[in-house]
Amino acid sequence: MPLHHAVLALLADGPDHGYELKGRFEQAVGPQWGGLNIGHLYQILDRLVRDGYVVRSHVSQADRPDKTRYTLTSAGQEELRNWATSAWVRTGGFRDELFLKLFGASSLGRDALDTLITAQQQTYVAELAGLTRLRRTRADDPLVTLLIDAAIAHTKADLDLLGTAAQRLAPITERPKSASPQADTGQEEGRQGA
Repeated sequence: MPLHHAVLALLADGPDHGYELKGRFEQAVGPQWGGLNIGHLYQILDRLVRDGYVVRSHVSQADRPDKTRYTLTSAGQEELRNWATSAWVRTGGFRDELFLKLFGASSLGRDALDTLITAQQQTYVAELAGLTRLRRTRADDPLVTLLIDAAIAHTKADLDLLGTAAQRLAPITERPKSASPQADTGQEEGRQGA
């Protein structure tokens, strides 16, 4: 994930400190994205400083420890512009644990597949209810509602897929299972001794 570009986007609004950047990120993208680990954020900031996209300065405070303030450079502004205005190309395929679970359940037969499908459908329906509630509470934040709408659309698409999964995977679940390797070994030993 290009979190370093998201940090550049936050700094485009003006200089800020690490913990404030963390809070602004979490506020900007909402709870659906998940939190930002402060240690990871400082690693990102160190990398951005090293790459010349950000400069750091120290701000003295009389009653607290000094703070480090990060400011976007012109090179950082250009990097942000290049990244933010270019199309995103999927490079890692469509990895989703659901498909691995469908593969595993299919290999165990129709009952296992039906059990998975039912459980997953119930989970997705619960997720949709939660996302719908969350969307109502964040209706005044366009970026967060857009992210929530994407999550809702993705979850609905997965529900639609599950609606056809049992039929589409029937050729796998109805295949005769071969004997277990242990059974084959025992039969071979019996034949050899005869």
